[in-house]
Amino acid sequence: MERFKQILIIAGISLMVLGGCNQAEQPTAQTSPTANSASTSTSNSNAKTDFSGLEGVVNNTQTAVKANNFTKAKDEFGKFEGYWSKVEDGVKAKSPDTYKKIEDSADEINGGLKASKPDKAKVLASLQSLNKDILSVAKP
Repeated sequence: MERFKQILIIAGISLMVLGGCNQAEQPTAQTSPTANSASTSTSNSNAKTDFSGLEGVVNNTQTAVKANNFTKAKDEFGKFEGYWSKVEDGVKAKSPDTYKKIEDSADEINGGLKASKPDKAKVLASLQSLNKDILSVAKP
């Protein structure tokens, strides 16, 4: 009987642990200053990674366009939104004008790449402008 109680307790604890693993973390209403600085540091690190990802997307798209591989360019630029969505709110707060330029350039590039005969020079110019704007806001 004692052995059964031990197994029952272990099984109960295991179920609670497994159940806790499946639940999303709930944000807390109050955080300490230490927690805030740690999360700011983490978000700065994530932002750097996301900006690097944006730069990589632009560079890979430029390479594909220069090689006249517009199918690959479309695929590469398709990754842009995934990185952009993570940093766009910060960019909008930091520099609304640059935010608008980036949004407009991204729309131009998407439209240019979807054309039946993409204008290589125009797409490359838009990519270059986009890259310049990304670099200007990526700096802390």
